[in-house]
Amino acid sequence: MKYQGVLLAVRNMETSRKFYQDVLGLRVREDFGANVALEGGIFLQTMDDTWQALIRTDAVTMGNAGELYFEEEDLSAFCERLADAGVRLVHPLIEHRWDQRVVRFYDPDGHIIEVGEKMDAVVRRFIHQGFSPEETSERMDVPLGFVRNCLKNQETDAV
Repeated sequence: MKYQGVLLAVRNMETSRKFYQDVLGLRVREDFGANVALEGGIFLQTMDDTWQALIRTDAVTMGNAGELYFEEEDLSAFCERLADAGVRLVHPLIEHRWDQRVVRFYDPDGHIIEVGEKMDAVVRRFIHQGFSPEETSERMDVPLGFVRNCLKNQETDAV
């Protein structure tokens, strides 16, 4: 068995497709009209005429007890893009106790999306502030091996 991704039931395919393309910058891999596959393993399917028929029930409600999670290199610029697009926020940009900055917002159907600062960027910020890898690990509450891997990946990326 191989995990393929997450399917989101949507009320209006064109509205949702445009949102995921324009706001999140995701490209369409395949478009079958009522079914659209986006890069990153996100699948959109029309709720009324497709998904409800396939699951054979109309007792479906749109919920938001989960979220799609993305990481972004330039979170400040992304938040400006959200504001320009008039996207409805769950909350404005916040900083978690481990110092990762995140924003959560709704897609057109009320699904929650979280976009966070890349974790390796948080590690690099602490290191640049003079924290040791051990102090960074403790401050962020992540394993020391994770911090070292982030730093090692930074060195590899710079080559």
